Amino acid sequence: MKQRIYRSNQDRVLAGILGGVAEYFGWNPQILRIIYLLLIIFTGFFPFGILYLLLLLVIPQSPYQN
Repeated sequence: MKQRIYRSNQDRVLAGILGGVAEYFGWNPQILRIIYLLLIIFTGFFPFGILYLLLLLVIPQSPYQN
């Protein structure tokens, strides 16, 4: 069965996108959030802030109730 990426129900701060990405790849979600925040700060909101909003529309909510 093919693994899919979902927004996390349990490991979420805003919409669960970074928590879901971290679950999918097996990464630490806190480290991913720090890196993403630094990327937003140092590049301006445009590239990574817009990417987050696009992922919010594309990645579905997890059907699993953890």
